[in-house]
Amino acid sequence: MSADRPGHTVHTAAASDSAELAWVTRAGVVESRHIGSMVMVAPDGSVLEAFGAPERTIFPRSTLKPFQAIASLRAGALISPEAVALACGSHIGTPRHQEVAASVLAAEKLDPSYLKCPAAYPQREKDMVEHVAAGREKTRLAFNCSGKHAAFLAATRTQGWRLATYAEQHHPLQRTVLQVIEEYCEETPQVVGVDGCGAPAPAVSLTGLARGFSKIASATSRRDAEVHAFTVNQAMLDYAWAVHGRGEANTVVMEDLGVLAKLGAEGVLLLGAQDGTTVAVKILDGSGRAANLVALSLLAARGVIDVEDLAPVLKKIVHPITGGAEGAQVGSLRLAQDLLDRL
Repeated sequence: MSADRPGHTVHTAAASDSAELAWVTRAGVVESRHIGSMVMVAPDGSVLEAFGAPERTIFPRSTLKPFQAIASLRAGALISPEAVALACGSHIGTPRHQEVAASVLAAEKLDPSYLKCPAAYPQREKDMVEHVAAGREKTRLAFNCSGKHAAFLAATRTQGWRLATYAEQHHPLQRTVLQVIEEYCEETPQVVGVDGCGAPAPAVSLTGLARGFSKIASATSRRDAEVHAFTVNQAMLDYAWAVHGRGEANTVVMEDLGVLAKLGAEGVLLLGAQDGTTVAVKILDGSGRAANLVALSLLAARGVIDVEDLAPVLKKIVHPITGGAEGAQVGSLRLAQDLLDRL
């Protein structure tokens, strides 16, 4: 396995293999169409619904963070539940997010220079303005993967492994990550690339990803669940703000619906109910704006979540198409008709 091998033939689904999942409409006319793949698996891992080509390989990107957190815990990372949630998160870099990441490093007598993720500013304008006004530059603590990398360092420190190479594919910690992914997703990644944060990015099928996340989502209700999966599940729900941010989609879904939620770059999303019923989505064009709508709608259509509970959540996280100074709604994001007909 290697990154970007010339001539390598592992690709995500083509447009012809994919399904229309959502439309953007304006004045009643379909303006844009989001195509992709989606799969729902049962608590036992069997496929309940499939749209497009979920058996094809994708890069799960940050949806792998809960698996990576399990690997860090297996390797001996001694971190708080709050820090576990941050390790699972793609956070927005608020001061509190940064504080938690910094506390993990401080406990190991390390500083942010040990993190291998890029430096960033906080994502929210208010936080960024205050950050800059205080005379601060970009910081690795504000990067959305800082919690994951801090947990990696904590595990590496416990094991006495080399700190400088913890993010490299053949480091013992990253081999542990790969073992967790193979065990939970029941697949061996066909290729391993490099993620935006610098850590390895294994590729698996969307179905395998859903199957793996199902084991984590149901960990608090299964006697045979790994203790670290239980810890990850509980931490994500107890500290949902750390996984994303107050008012952000993953946090809202977990706080309001009790559904484990994890986004990934390039239009990937995982939603797992506590019984293990899980939906995985990959939007082919890489846009994430339709993923929550389609995934939550499938869970509601199959009775996994209450339709009455869904409406206020969608109002918070699915933004209307607006126009003019007053922000009047002039269009909408809605499910594609073919998908509606199947629900």
